[in-house]
Amino acid sequence: MSKAKIAVVGAGLMGHGIAQVFALAGHDVTITDTIVQNLDSAKSRITANLRDLGDDESAVERVEPCFDLADAMRNADYVVEAVSENLPLKQKLFAEIEQHVRPDTILASNTSVIPITAIMQGLQKRERALGTHWWNPPFLVPLVEVIETQWTSSAAVAWTMELHRAAGKKPAHVKKDVPGFIGNRLQHALWREAISLVENGICDAETVDAVIKASFGRRIAVLGPLENADFVGTDLTLAIHETVLPAIDGRPGPSPYLRKLVDERKLGFKSGEGFRKWSAEEQAALRAKVFAHLKATRDQ
Repeated sequence: MSKAKIAVVGAGLMGHGIAQVFALAGHDVTITDTIVQNLDSAKSRITANLRDLGDDESAVERVEPCFDLADAMRNADYVVEAVSENLPLKQKLFAEIEQHVRPDTILASNTSVIPITAIMQGLQKRERALGTHWWNPPFLVPLVEVIETQWTSSAAVAWTMELHRAAGKKPAHVKKDVPGFIGNRLQHALWREAISLVENGICDAETVDAVIKASFGRRIAVLGPLENADFVGTDLTLAIHETVLPAIDGRPGPSPYLRKLVDERKLGFKSGEGFRKWSAEEQAALRAKVFAHLKATRDQ
């Protein structure tokens, strides 16, 4: 992958980390944000990350903050949007971005669950638009889901896959644009059943998490679910499914138990209580534990 001009829209939690990855890979990166504080602190946050990870701190010199969107888009080969999960905002932003980029500039949205088709449907050149779902933190989690729509050209997909692969990421091609793509559909199918177990009094929240971490969670990083199905045999998998699937929560909407937690303002770390209570010390310890684990495994 030759050197490219990358433009990142959004300098918050995800945006500055995406800029960091591309700068470390040798690309020139502009980053823009309407929130002045985010933009002013972007380079210092990137520098702190690079120092903490033992990476080349000079990579931050390839990141240029721009307050003006048009300036940030100038001569960009690739634009990735990383603003909040707000469909009208993203639609409005891409309509503006398209006015400031070349006809061949690839446009990508970093969204966790919003269909890319909905975001990009108003563009004049929809064949150069796609989705790239990064996982948090973007400089530690290797996966990037590359989502094509019915309009996306194969050339745009191939170039984007190679851009991320060359930057050290593990791109996964999502061939159909569906809500949640691949990773979040799998993750939240698990979360739905986890919530249901607590809701129905089968166990408490701590036990759900303990069971996952002490059982299949130990092997899931090296043994995916379909590898595991082949490992034990599709005949055994079928037999298990015939018994267990009818009993698994299949409601099409969110759990009433989850809605009740939100209604009661039990918002997890934000309020100090969600499925369980969290002291400030417990929150800090869990954050540190997750970050240390991701650092230890980022090159695997």
